[in-house]
Amino acid sequence: MPTYNCGKYITESIDSVISQTVTDWEIQIVDDCSTDNTEDVLVPYLEKYSNIHYFKLNENGGPAVARTEAIRRANGKYCAFLDSDDLWIENKLEKQIAFMNDVGADFSCTAYRQMDVNGNDLHTIIVPPQRTGYKKCIQLSNPIGNLTVMYNQETLGKFEVPLIKKRNDFALWLQILKKTPYCYGMEDALGIYRLGRTGSVSHKKLSQAKYHWQLYHDIEKHNVFRSVYELGCWAFVKGTGIGIDTRHDQ
Repeated sequence: MPTYNCGKYITESIDSVISQTVTDWEIQIVDDCSTDNTEDVLVPYLEKYSNIHYFKLNENGGPAVARTEAIRRANGKYCAFLDSDDLWIENKLEKQIAFMNDVGADFSCTAYRQMDVNGNDLHTIIVPPQRTGYKKCIQLSNPIGNLTVMYNQETLGKFEVPLIKKRNDFALWLQILKKTPYCYGMEDALGIYRLGRTGSVSHKKLSQAKYHWQLYHDIEKHNVFRSVYELGCWAFVKGTGIGIDTRHDQ
């Protein structure tokens, strides 16, 4: 759980982990030098729960640095991700671990719901493909929700998140997909993603084109022609929504 100035939301995120039907978990919170009350609101949790850990970076390094540090500190068989303003459904870990065991997956994700900045349900569900490989992940411009990912670090090992300010979760999935052929997707909506938090790194998504180019060309080392094609895939998916399974309920 990387965090930066999420004191208003982080306790909800932590509570959604504490409420899990699976009780053998730990949280590695890495604070990217928050300037709000994040550290203060965490004190009661750190005093009560020995499996909630908090580490504050010496300087602000961005979400990629914080995420890498959290991965480095994670001790469990499975590593899962939850940003400090998002939520998990109470049986998320139980259902996802069972799914991974059933299909023999080392890397998985689930569907997730969307809520607004105040926590109101937007009645929108984003469903991932049943299987996402390296090329498909790029062609669909990352159909894998960060808050839904789980991977087996006993078999896949540790990862270092590429140093890119935006889309660093996308960059990480591409690293994982070089070690295992697919991310297996569940249709169950087991997480809730908070949209529109001002100041979040994913805010103003139209500014992300340069980060996609950096990911494809500089980090993945794809040639200019391939990078242009992949940037076109991003623009097409973002502009049309085609390829993304978006469902609505009442």
